[in-house]
Amino acid sequence: MALTEACKEGMWVRRFMSEIQSISKQKLPQTIPPITIFADNQGSMALAKNPEFHSRTKHIHIQQHFIRDKVVEEEVLLEYLSTGDMAADLLTKALPREKVERFREYMEVLEP
Repeated sequence: MALTEACKEGMWVRRFMSEIQSISKQKLPQTIPPITIFADNQGSMALAKNPEFHSRTKHIHIQQHFIRDKVVEEEVLLEYLSTGDMAADLLTKALPREKVERFREYMEVLEP
């Protein structure tokens, strides 16, 4: 479910960038690259990449297979990132100082 929602948000950003590009007077790249979604759930990534239905997945609603179509159409790229390396955790969780500093550097956020 979370992977599907991230895909929908990414597609919205991609369309928005395309619209900005079409009205911009600046020279921008001709095509907007695919959205890359970093996920730590290998099961959901395998389900999104594998076009076959399995008996264990028939409970998943059709609308949740939306991401599979986007992966096949190469509008979305899925990449594995381990749970311990998710920089977004800086914004959503209480973390040890070491991780806060590492993620802050990664996001290029300056110290207060």
